[in-house]
Amino acid sequence: MKQSEYYWGTGRRKVALARVRVRAGSGTVKINERPAEEYFPRIIWQAQALEALKTAGLEGKVDVFANASGGGLTGQSGAVRLGLARALLKMNPDLRPALKKSGLLTRDSRMVERKKFGQKGARGKRQFSKR
Repeated sequence: MKQSEYYWGTGRRKVALARVRVRAGSGTVKINERPAEEYFPRIIWQAQALEALKTAGLEGKVDVFANASGGGLTGQSGAVRLGLARALLKMNPDLRPALKKSGLLTRDSRMVERKKFGQKGARGKRQFSKR
């Protein structure tokens, strides 16, 4: 693990995409060139995005740089979470059991169901009258 060497990971959730770079460092976390606390104003988003660092026990030991796009902040924090876990795995393959046990390496496949023709939405149908 060299000081200047970056490890990449890609994460997706819903429509959001996050490209995450990790390197050994002092614990800087930047998402779209902004600190994580500023980019994700809610604590739950911050906690979700950086969950992999806590599980791996690397808080304050690695620098994280993420580019997140698409979707909303909930999807983006989920995408950063997966991308960060994948990048940490490339950095240190010994972390796999811990990350896998916490479910951080699983892609959340839930997507918005498409609207069907003749209906108001994905599931919403016209009101049915028996008589």
